[in-house]
Amino acid sequence: MTVRLRDEVVTLAHGAGGKATRALVEGLFVPELANPLLSPLGDSALLEVGGARLALTTDTYVVRPLFFPGGTIGELAVNGTVNDLVVAGARPVALTAGFVIEEGFPVDDLRRIAASIAAAARRAGVVVAAGDTKVVERGNADGLFVNTAGLGVVPATLELGPELVRAGDRVLVSGTLGDHGMAVLVARGDLALDVDLRSDTAPLHELAAALLAVGGVRFMRDPTRGGLATTLNELAAAGEVAVRLDEAALPVRGEVSAACEILGIDPLYVANEGKLVAVVAPEHADAALAALRALPLGSDAAFVGTIEAEPEGLVLLDTALGGSRIVDMLVGDPLPRIC
Repeated sequence: MTVRLRDEVVTLAHGAGGKATRALVEGLFVPELANPLLSPLGDSALLEVGGARLALTTDTYVVRPLFFPGGTIGELAVNGTVNDLVVAGARPVALTAGFVIEEGFPVDDLRRIAASIAAAARRAGVVVAAGDTKVVERGNADGLFVNTAGLGVVPATLELGPELVRAGDRVLVSGTLGDHGMAVLVARGDLALDVDLRSDTAPLHELAAALLAVGGVRFMRDPTRGGLATTLNELAAAGEVAVRLDEAALPVRGEVSAACEILGIDPLYVANEGKLVAVVAPEHADAALAALRALPLGSDAAFVGTIEAEPEGLVLLDTALGGSRIVDMLVGDPLPRIC
């Protein structure tokens, strides 16, 4: 289906990961930059170079505040880039880091962010192999923006993708939903909420490796901007299947649920930065869940739904009250600037 960009100016919604982002990417960038490597529009592009399969990804981080409970913009940049590689089945090898620094930014804060990047890279088993620094006039960068790229190696025989998903497959998530988005929102101090929330930012390489060792994995993704709902809508559309979720099975911390209820936000749409969603063949599902729960980052892993053949392209939620509703993709995001 051809997507048309009808807007005359760019809005915040275009950067939020929902329908507006899709319209911008598929209606403007894809027609201009179209090529076989870009066309799948995955979190990473898959390349073949000299007989090796490589995954390549890039991302830019504009989170506000730069320091939040559970992480920093630097840690977030490393983990987010690593995670885009590992959900493509890759072993991350190296990253680049580019910094756009606003004039007047405190050197001590920059040193703290650089240290957090180094620590996160060590934890994920990667190196920062190249970088770039730019300084712009005061007021033009909101303190600091960080751009990263990542390179990883993909096993020769591994195949993952929405086109491989089949009816009867199980959908699982590696832990609680919405932790990052709500932690960042509360950290901004704009809301009088007395809750203890921490970002879940973390590398997913060990969780992904455990799943792939079990076998039967059809699809993996890290549900960042737009949350689990957006990721599953993209899966349903690309895989030409339906996803049926069980509301009672969704793992959401009480603090996140309470904050979302006060703000009128559905946790399904809130960003995560240390969780993955996977679709697994039914005969491997129990072993896959056990493999995740055996790791500290996967202790709250849960089955949350199943893949069905119809209605094609839709995500449905069976509610705790016995009803069912469509979980659509939002136009924008209720929480801007959270990654």
